[in-house]
Parts: sequence; C-alpha cells; structure tokens
Amino acid sequence: MKFIVSSSSLLKHLQQINGVINANTVLPILEDFFFEIQDKKLNIVATDLETVMRVQMDVESKTDGRVCIPAKILIDSLKNISDQPLTFNIDKNFAVEITSDNGKYKVMGENPDNFPKEPAADDTTAFTMPSSALVTAINKTLFAVSNDDLRPAMTGVFFELNSDYIQFVATDAHRLVRYKRTDVSCPKAENFIVPKKPLNLLKNALPDNDDELTLSYNSNHLFVSHGTTQLTCRLIDARFPDYKVVIPLDNPYKLVVNKGDFQSGLRRVSVFSNKSTNQVALTISGSELQMAAQDVDFSFEGNERMNCQYDGEDLQIAFNARFLIEMLNAAETEDVKVELATATKAGIIKPTEAEENEDLLMLVMPLMLNN
Repeated sequence: MKFIVSSSSLLKHLQQINGVINANTVLPILEDFFFEIQDKKLNIVATDLETVMRVQMDVESKTDGRVCIPAKILIDSLKNISDQPLTFNIDKNFAVEITSDNGKYKVMGENPDNFPKEPAADDTTAFTMPSSALVTAINKTLFAVSNDDLRPAMTGVFFELNSDYIQFVATDAHRLVRYKRTDVSCPKAENFIVPKKPLNLLKNALPDNDDELTLSYNSNHLFVSHGTTQLTCRLIDARFPDYKVVIPLDNPYKLVVNKGDFQSGLRRVSVFSNKSTNQVALTISGSELQMAAQDVDFSFEGNERMNCQYDGEDLQIAFNARFLIEMLNAAETEDVKVELATATKAGIIKPTEAEENEDLLMLVMPLMLNN
C-alpha cells in the first residue's frame, strides 16, 4: 500500500483526534492510529475503547489498504517536518517507510485486524443543531462536572431532549449549571449522560459557527458527525440526580454587580483565603458589597469593597471563590444578577440579559461562615 499526503494537512487531522489516545493504555494497539484508504480517501481512527474519533482526508493513492501506525512517533515527526508532500510505503509486514524531500523515516506498524471495531450505530434517533450551540453548551457546563468516580452520574453532562428545546445540566454537588437552547428540536423526550472526555474533544474539534451537526444516539452510545469528522462515545450508564429539587424557586434578595469588577475582586481577595476551602465572605448592605477572606493558620487577611445594586435585607454569606470565578466566566453579560435568600441557602447566578434562544442558570452552595 502506498499513498502521498501533505505533511501539514495530515498533522492537522491527527492533532484533531490525538486527544482520544490515553497515555497509559490497556492494549498496545490503542497507542496507534488506524489508517484505512478507500477510493483515494484516507480514514484515520483513534480510540480508547470508550470514545472513537474518525477523520477523513483526500490523498493520492492507486490502491486501497489498512495499517496501524504508532501515534506518538508519527505526530512528533510530523511536527518537525516542513509543509511538503510525504510518501508513505507500507509493506506486507506493516513496516512503514515515510519519504520526504530530503529524508527517509521508518517505523514499524501493526496489524490492522487487531484494532478494536467501532460500535455500530443501530436503532439510533437523530437530530441536528448548530455547531456553535453545542460548543457554547459544552463551554458553559463542563467546568461544573464532578471528578468523583464514586458518583459516575455526575462525571458527565446530562443532555435533556425535548421537542421544543435541549437542556444541558452539570453538577458536582457544590454547584450546578443548567443551559437551555430553544432553537433545537429533538424527535422525542429523552435524556442521557455524556462523559467529560468526549465533550472536551468535541469542544476542540468543532468550529464555533452555524455549521449543522448531526447528533444521533441509542441506549449505549452518542454519535456526532460534522463534515469529515465523526465522534462516537459510550454514554454513562447511571441515573442523573434529580437536579430540579435543589434549585430554589424563590430567592427574594437580588444583587446586581459588574461581572469584571466582581471577578477581579474575588481573584485578589481569594489569594488570602484558606487554600482548602477558598472561602470568601460577602457582606451586602445597601449599595455596597464587601468581600473578605482570611487564612487563620498563616494570619493572612484580604478585604475589598465595591458598589452594587441590592434589593433585600443585609446579608452575610460565604462561597468558594474559585467556584464563583469559574461561574462568572460562563455569563457573557457586563453585569450579573445574584439571587439570594439566607446564609445557608443556595445562591443563583444569572446573566442580566439572556441571549436569544438561550437560558442559563447557575447555582452555588454556600459555605459555613467561620466567624
């Protein structure tokens, strides 16, 4: 088997799917890219047995064939080769010879028959959505996903489908993000949980534009396809917690602050907070918001005040500053609205103006005040 391909184009396609490959794999063949040529089209596949990613590109080739090539050495070599056509020669023992303008490189490939088969897309239900909608949804929810493997349901994003909307929910039991799109219509009301890793890969591989994506799913897998890129991932087999019961229905006190000022104030003050809790206490009265942090063990203390608009009784409440900073990143308005009730009840953060077809709600649990 022999084919000719542009070095920079090949590198770009490989980098798109390289994130699938784990550093320490259970099977040596999982460290390889699977190459398959059919009708002058090169399909490249990477998998970790849970997630499969496939890209397709045009090459010059007279014959069809398949081979597995070790990923790390291929990518490392392509990074150092200037943009030029490369000729790949693969013999019957799967030895790969790569020829450039002024060099020749050899690497031992592996038998493609040993490469894991992709899951079949049987009994799937499909719907479409704009690429930018999915990228935005991932960016706004992924940071709130839990890393606790003992609670597998929380280690992914909950997709809630409906004929009028699609909703994405993520929580780690300390905070919760719910992002809703009303410009996407799904065939039936269903839900599933998508793991963190494939969503990270999609976020990096998909364009932030209005290209149409096709999403299809069955009871075990989600299939996402955009142009020549396809991703398949196994869904998390667990029940997502009933998140609706934790969202307070009426938080009577309303606080409006400038997002940028609030965020940078939190960053400065949290430097002086206890490193295990990142606790920052907010004291709100009238039109003033005071932020205070201290680390008793080291006698560190930080205080700042800023202007705000507040409608409610004077209140002192403490939060994890890192959580607040990350959540404020997801709100894309100049000001944010924080809805509060008491020092022990969850606070709700929302952008002051909603984008068309979008609805974002973020909830954060307070910390015990250490007076």
